Amino acid sequence: MVAYGLGLLIVATMAVLASVLPGDWRFMDRLLLVGVGLAIAATLHLLARPRLEASRDGVTVVNSIRTHVLSWAEIVDVRMPEGEPWPSVDLSDGTTLAVMGIQSADGDRARAALEEFRELLRERGEAAEPDRD
Repeated sequence: MVAYGLGLLIVATMAVLASVLPGDWRFMDRLLLVGVGLAIAATLHLLARPRLEASRDGVTVVNSIRTHVLSWAEIVDVRMPEGEPWPSVDLSDGTTLAVMGIQSADGDRARAALEEFRELLRERGEAAEPDRD
């Protein structure tokens, strides 16, 4: 919400600034000033977009640019080593996927969200491997 509010404030400020500039500023200069505000707002949108949504059927990982829809069975494990900016999920095809919706900078909130996701993964994830004797 903060990023979107700030983006709106920047665009509005640039639009007002473009309209009150002295007369020797050309139309294109004014338009580019508003364009800079829009570019900043778009960057803030990319920063505010990441999230992790878990449902009964699967998981949706929304990162800055891409959205990944996964079934629970596709997720093998989730980990966030000390010092990493966000967790990553290990997928059944051998790849990993960053989960930018949980930021380690959030401290206790990030740890709680990660533990909640791990609990859901234990409940809804792939069936446990059979014991081999």
